[in-house]
Amino acid sequence: MATYKEIHGVKVQYRDSDATAVEGDVWYNASTSKLKMYISSGSWASGGNMNSARYGLTGSGTQTAGLAIGGATPAKALTELYNGSTWTETGDLNTAREALAGEGTSTATLVHGGNPATGASESFDGSSWTEVADLNTNRGGHAAAGTTTAQLAISGGSTHPAETVNVESWNGASWTETTNVNAARGYIRGGGTSTDAIAVTGDSSPGVSAAVETWDGSSWTEVADVNTARTRHASGGQGTSTAMLIFGGEVQPGGSVKDEAESWDGTSWTEVADLANGRYDLGGAGTNTLGLAFAGRPPTGVLTEEWTVSASAETIAFD
Repeated sequence: MATYKEIHGVKVQYRDSDATAVEGDVWYNASTSKLKMYISSGSWASGGNMNSARYGLTGSGTQTAGLAIGGATPAKALTELYNGSTWTETGDLNTAREALAGEGTSTATLVHGGNPATGASESFDGSSWTEVADLNTNRGGHAAAGTTTAQLAISGGSTHPAETVNVESWNGASWTETTNVNAARGYIRGGGTSTDAIAVTGDSSPGVSAAVETWDGSSWTEVADVNTARTRHASGGQGTSTAMLIFGGEVQPGGSVKDEAESWDGTSWTEVADLANGRYDLGGAGTNTLGLAFAGRPPTGVLTEEWTVSASAETIAFD
């Protein structure tokens, strides 16, 4: 059996007080005569309700500065801004739609595609939306990763089972076709940047996929599957392909609604605390440690939940 030093490269710390919070750290607290370690755990808490009930929307931004964009039914142009406690309506999209995709911040977001089938792309500056160059391939139910000046539109499709493997790259002015994903999927979710992205699960003919792929700027690589295949879920995964949170969704089109959430650390998926309200076609924003889930169906289409991971010092007990 490997020792702690062989695994971590250092000996267990001998301290007079508890260490600063770094997950997985182990130390001996001499003042209490206890072996301790930091353990992180996450939980969902209720947030403020949205102003307009909807589903099939997309989100961007953070837990305390998040956007809820578009949705149904019917197709909506609505945009709402979350400040950590309440939602406020802001500038409408120029093209109403659902099943659109986008990424960015609350003051700089790019969205594209959606149903009814469109390639329309729009850029948000914090108050209003401006039309920019269309996607080359009309689609909805796709994923996005990146910023307003460098973003990917990944897979998706206007109808099921007519998903595409097509991926397009945005340079701030136009869309260019780039390397395809390995597996075509609809109602897929993504995160990361235009050169370091992740694409997760979705509709796959036939049924629903558990597949996950990562992007290094030139090629897609299949990595570890999620524990529960799903579609029409949401995600929080800004930044890189090594930190992702997915939540909600269906186990198959028209199937049961899931409240389960899973977290990605770059190597494997771990089941974490369930949503309080299972739903699909919901929106998401934030990160795998500070996430935001909102709207969807059922129940009412206005519910918001906040995901927070915190670390605590725990005593190690020996049986």
